[in-house]
Order: sequence, then structure tokens, then C-alpha cells
Amino acid sequence: MADLEKLMDALSELTVLEAAELVKMLEEKWGVSAAAPVAAMAAAPSAAEEEVEEKTEFDVVIKDAGPKKIETIKVIRQLTNLGLVDAKNMAETPDSKVLEAVGKDIAQDAKEKLEAAGAKVELL
Repeated sequence: MADLEKLMDALSELTVLEAAELVKMLEEKWGVSAAAPVAAMAAAPSAAEEEVEEKTEFDVVIKDAGPKKIETIKVIRQLTNLGLVDAKNMAETPDSKVLEAVGKDIAQDAKEKLEAAGAKVELL
């Protein structure tokens, strides 16, 4: 191990240009490329990057009707065309899906309208 420590100390004293020249010499002698594994790693997307797909469909879920329940019921009826009783039941039931599998813009618009009426809403 003492030889490896001496070698490490000697390599630590090299300048950047000398280290680059050493890399070239080793590549030629051994017939390998130091850049190939790095390039392959950079080109291959990681598993985390593959999993991050932008969501295209959202569910608008009402968590709480809020203090202005009548306003919330009106907005639910406007968004869904439900009758008064069904809209009231939806507003009073936590985690009710007001809209399912809608686009991002529609979901965001519905969320804003419901929150303006005082409801607590979540997009899933």
C-alpha cells in the first residue's frame, strides 16, 4: 500500500496540463477512452428523469365547502350541470370529485372559481 500512497502523492503534484497528457498516454497505451463512460452516463436519462412526466389530466377534488356553502354549491352546479340536491351533497362530502380527468386549464379554472366561492380545493 505504501507504493500506492507514493503514486497518489506524485499524481497530486501534477499540473492540469500534465494530468491531461497522462490521460492521453494511458488511453493510447491501454486502448481505452476516459471520456466514453462519462458520455454514456450523460446521454442516458436517469430513472428519476423518466418518471417526471407532465400530467395532462386532473381531478378537481373539493376538500371543504368553506363558509359560503351556497356560493360553492352554485359554482359546482355551474361546472357540472348537476341538480341542486346533488351539488349540495357534493359540497358537503369531503373529497368529492367535482370534475374528473380534465385538462390542466379547465382544472385550474374550476379550482379558481371554487376557491373564490370560499371552498378548499385540490387538483389530483
